Amino acid sequence: MIKLKNVTKIYELNKENRITALKGIDLEFKEGELIILKGASGSGKSTVLSLIAALSKPTSGEVIVDEKKISKLPDNFASIYRRDNIGFIFQKYNLIPALSVRDNIMLPMIPLNPHAKDIQAKLDKVTEMFHISHKLDVDVKNLSGGEQQRVAIARANVNDPKIILADEPTANLDEKLSLHFIEILRELKSLNKTVIIATHDPLFFGLDFVDREIELHNGSITA
Repeated sequence: MIKLKNVTKIYELNKENRITALKGIDLEFKEGELIILKGASGSGKSTVLSLIAALSKPTSGEVIVDEKKISKLPDNFASIYRRDNIGFIFQKYNLIPALSVRDNIMLPMIPLNPHAKDIQAKLDKVTEMFHISHKLDVDVKNLSGGEQQRVAIARANVNDPKIILADEPTANLDEKLSLHFIEILRELKSLNKTVIIATHDPLFFGLDFVDREIELHNGSITA
């Protein structure tokens, strides 16, 4: 389903400084798999997620999703690809604090111009699934960290994407909330979504429902 073929990613900071985030890696993710990408900060985990989401392009190599070379997509088509296929859970949630829970979750639906009845049905489904329906009219700035994360997860799932990407999702959570997030992952796995988590949190290692753990170090795959 998802393939990275001989992918290198170099960030040019200026004429004299460049960072090689990925060094000719090959990866393949099958439909319905739940994968942990592990490694220290700077190992290349977040770059892999960014490439799969078409938020950036490889310096060389190819990123292929469902036989389509998304690494070659122009920006406007990359946006459509993300809208239709990707749910992204960001480390710092990327919510809009002054908007309500309802409005934050609805944002990914706006480009689709859905009927009001469809909006409500999708809202009901994800807010009940992630236990945030009682906070729909509350501004995000008034939520706890765990509640904000549930909003972020609901937003990532509202368009029912095939692929869920999460970048260090427990970095801002205590252990209790981190364990709760892991149970949410178990639910996502049961929905047959392809879920890829970039993390260095040991709570994710050795979980019984994870299909594979892939370790990166300095832009290369080590295990």
